[in-house]
Amino acid sequence: MGCAPLGHILYDEFMRYNPKNPYWFNRDRFVLSAGHGCMLQYALLHLAGYDSVREDDLKQFRQWGSRTPGHPEHFETPGVEVTTGPLGQGIANAVGLALAERHLAARFNKSDNEIIDHYTYVILGDGCQMEGISNEACSLAGHWGLGKLIAFYDDNHISIDGNTEITFTEDVSARFEALGWHTIWVKNGNTGYDEIRASVKEAKVAKDKPTLIKVTTTIGYGSPNKANSYSVHASALGAKEVDATRQNLGWPYEPFHVPEDVKSHWSRHISQGASLEAEWNAKFAEYEKKYNEEAAELKAIIFGELPLGWEKVLPSYTPESSAHTTRNVSQHCLNALATILPGFIGGSADLSSCNMTLLKSFGDFQKSTPEERNLRFGVREHGMGAICNGIKLHSPGLFPYCATFFVFTDYMRGSIRISALSQAGVIYVMTHDSLGLGEDGPTHQSIEHLMSFRAMPNILMLRPADGNETAGAYRIAVLNKKRPSILALSRQKLPQLAGTSIEKVEKGGYIVSDNSSDNRPNIILIGTGSELEIAAKAADELRKEGKTVRVVSLVSWELFDEQSNEYKESVFPEDVTARISIEAGATLGWQKFVGWKGKAIGIDRFGASAPAGRLYKEFGLTTEAVLAAARSL
Repeated sequence: MGCAPLGHILYDEFMRYNPKNPYWFNRDRFVLSAGHGCMLQYALLHLAGYDSVREDDLKQFRQWGSRTPGHPEHFETPGVEVTTGPLGQGIANAVGLALAERHLAARFNKSDNEIIDHYTYVILGDGCQMEGISNEACSLAGHWGLGKLIAFYDDNHISIDGNTEITFTEDVSARFEALGWHTIWVKNGNTGYDEIRASVKEAKVAKDKPTLIKVTTTIGYGSPNKANSYSVHASALGAKEVDATRQNLGWPYEPFHVPEDVKSHWSRHISQGASLEAEWNAKFAEYEKKYNEEAAELKAIIFGELPLGWEKVLPSYTPESSAHTTRNVSQHCLNALATILPGFIGGSADLSSCNMTLLKSFGDFQKSTPEERNLRFGVREHGMGAICNGIKLHSPGLFPYCATFFVFTDYMRGSIRISALSQAGVIYVMTHDSLGLGEDGPTHQSIEHLMSFRAMPNILMLRPADGNETAGAYRIAVLNKKRPSILALSRQKLPQLAGTSIEKVEKGGYIVSDNSSDNRPNIILIGTGSELEIAAKAADELRKEGKTVRVVSLVSWELFDEQSNEYKESVFPEDVTARISIEAGATLGWQKFVGWKGKAIGIDRFGASAPAGRLYKEFGLTTEAVLAAARSL
């Protein structure tokens, strides 16, 4: 209610969009970072003529199957750009959206045809400002000079626990000035309509900086008894107070009634939006005639088209190939993909030389070089993940990746979860995936992380064992545009194993070797990542003893679960109960594959600081341990 004037002025007077095509490429983007106020956005979409929010949808607010959920979800409601709810995520997503616009404009605009020209608008509240992720992302926005990012800070001094004077008394505008933002203060956000209009115009003049407009409002404006109180933040007004508010505002109409003059006023956006898109299409047609090569690249980014034979650029290996860390193989894959996918862009949280994520044919995306494709995020993991979500949701053909040590997914888990919920196919490149990183010790050694992401819906957790599986993991990550992928990669060198396959990674799990002739081996050994080599060595020893042994690589549980029952049975015959898994992580969950008669070898405590070989020996992640378990079965 407090942001209604601001929302009205934005959607009615400034924003460029087509209600009948919510996905028109050159539209302005709007993000409601304060997602609990989503009914404001639904009302604006309804008034503007979006088919996704009809009167019945408004009446079904927060109900099962409605297109008006309790926080904005872009996959539910066309016209909603990103999924918001966890505070701070929206403003960080908006930085990604604005980065995408800046990058694509720098690459494709010409002096005689600026084909990309749109703004990203955000409304955020006190809660967003308090969350650390917003500072991470906004620090980068200031550094990058994202001048087409305009954020409205709803300064109403109320959070769920009461007045913000109990927790939040900093000068937000001064902080944003220090972050490199242009700042404006609208002192009367309740009725200062001209002041709001003037602030947007001023923000558009500051082309070299993002702008924060602090808009001082009254929460629950119009409610005679609950305005300016935490109660209107945390719960509905109630029927009695709604009636009192209607009387106070002089609103005589029935619930959900839109007066004819209001309908008439807003209806123009349908024809205006169609005209805006038609004008842009004509502009693009001229662009395509004159700049055919650039137009083809831009179309691939807009529509998510993959070039024919793109997979062939991925490297392949034989058992005779030299050993590599999978992080090094990852670097070969990243650089190969960047040569053929025009929307491939990304970087690391200050660890590019450790994660091996630098695109060698490109420079750094900076304020003065926005056309480049290496993103330097600094030590800002949470903001990095959310920015990449925004990049991915800007255009289907953008393929953002971001990297850090696997253990530091703890710092960015909120953003990764929103990737999965948002159907944003970000590629997470996570190196130093296990005890194998060695001397840095237990603070850096991931233990429970593989299992925690296997528990997360709509995400692919991939742990490749060698070069072929790493290339296969990238193939899967690129193909899954609406499902994020995490690649857990090794610091230590791993041999190129016989029987691994780029193509078979898509099955999630597959047979690497088997000396049985009837699909009934004596025992099945299962490994992932660096431990597949251990399983293969143990199989060699057992075969010398006359046993039939199957070795299975289980690169991705999620992909394996999606296979047919017949395929699963072909890999794990039900009547072969002697099964052993080995993985340098928590054993929780492995019973799903080894059963209660099998054995899961792993680590269920924190690690230690020592060379990798000593750690594997001390924690029982060895060929000898697999052999002992096999003989006990």
